[in-house]
Amino acid sequence: MTSLDFIQQVITDDGLVAAAVLAKVLHITQTDLADATGLSQDAVSKRTRLKSRATQARLKDTVEIINRVSQWSGGTGRAFAWFRSQPLPSFGDKTAEDLVKEGRADAVKAYLARIADGGYA
Repeated sequence: MTSLDFIQQVITDDGLVAAAVLAKVLHITQTDLADATGLSQDAVSKRTRLKSRATQARLKDTVEIINRVSQWSGGTGRAFAWFRSQPLPSFGDKTAEDLVKEGRADAVKAYLARIADGGYA
């Protein structure tokens, strides 16, 4: 699956992340998606909570990070595995998942941009 296919699958026409579709594409449950993003089960399963600005921001950050990583990791599945398990030395060996849960997705995106520009991890 290309990164464009990934984005087109998980982002709805109105610009929202479809949590159920994202979970399906990542081959996980919505409960696992909630856990991976630091959101509550209700936030990823109840329509009103799913549309909230905070929930969508967290989901969009996750999608953006996975999409960026999929370009060099060999696909969406591997990018998600990296997101959940790869320790990042620049952040005290926390994973991207840990940082997203802490609300530090911008730091992960800056880290990935620095690597893409040829910088050090």
